[in-house]
Amino acid sequence: MSIDLEHGAAIARELGLDEHALKVVAVSGGEIARAHVLKGADYWVFVKSLPLGQGGLLSAEADGLEAIRRTNTLRVPRVIRRGIQDDSAWLALEYLELAERTPAADAELGRLLAEMHRSEGEHFGWHRNNYIGLTPQRNPRAESWTEFFLFHRLGFQFDRLISTHPDDRWVELKQGVFGQWHDHHAGHRPPPALVHGDLWRGNTAAVGLNLPVVFDPAVHFADRETDLAMTRLFGGFSEDFYRAYEDTWPLPSGHQMRQPFYTLYHVLNHANMFGGAYLDSVSRICRRIMDQ
Repeated sequence: MSIDLEHGAAIARELGLDEHALKVVAVSGGEIARAHVLKGADYWVFVKSLPLGQGGLLSAEADGLEAIRRTNTLRVPRVIRRGIQDDSAWLALEYLELAERTPAADAELGRLLAEMHRSEGEHFGWHRNNYIGLTPQRNPRAESWTEFFLFHRLGFQFDRLISTHPDDRWVELKQGVFGQWHDHHAGHRPPPALVHGDLWRGNTAAVGLNLPVVFDPAVHFADRETDLAMTRLFGGFSEDFYRAYEDTWPLPSGHQMRQPFYTLYHVLNHANMFGGAYLDSVSRICRRIMDQ
């Protein structure tokens, strides 16, 4: 829903803000939700809105932002409130003046991400299901990383692909990838680290010159390597970032071999959402894994 002045004023009143002299300005806010800034005489508030049937995405986003905020590591926009306006759901967040990350901000992002990853859970998964993009992301409790990753990440996406793009090759590739994991990585037992879950360059920025900020998370407890693998999928992170992360908490041996498995999850998700060239990308990554 595009928020007009009337709806913006109603949201402002619900937030306890003065709606007089209010301006509502549409801004870029990601690929899924509509985004606006409510500009009052003494406040700016960032508001995302979606059709009511997709309100769960905003609920999951607010939950994830709060989880990261509680670690006192990475900066996130402060959650102000969620609500419903007519047939739409909205999420009000602290307005931040975002800028491109500088090398100094990249280094701080790497350091703080490593510190956030030290927030350890009792098991893999999360207390609720959430989303990766528009795709539901199941987060049941699991004691084994192999069980959680193969069945609730890769397996879930493979099964969606088999259903939406029927082709015997997907079954063959799923079996081959699972076999490679069991042969080479079944003994990998990472601590359940709090991860952002969707850490590509579009979900990061800076405030000022040196302070990194992250948003649009898909949090859960997982292998921390999954966040690092996602940063490499689409690029946009400098060596300052990776060096600072390694200086703070070095990755264990074998992480380079596991990286294709972790990027495969996100490529599978893109293939399920968009098809096209992502289907060929899935095949290439699977073949590369099977040839290891």
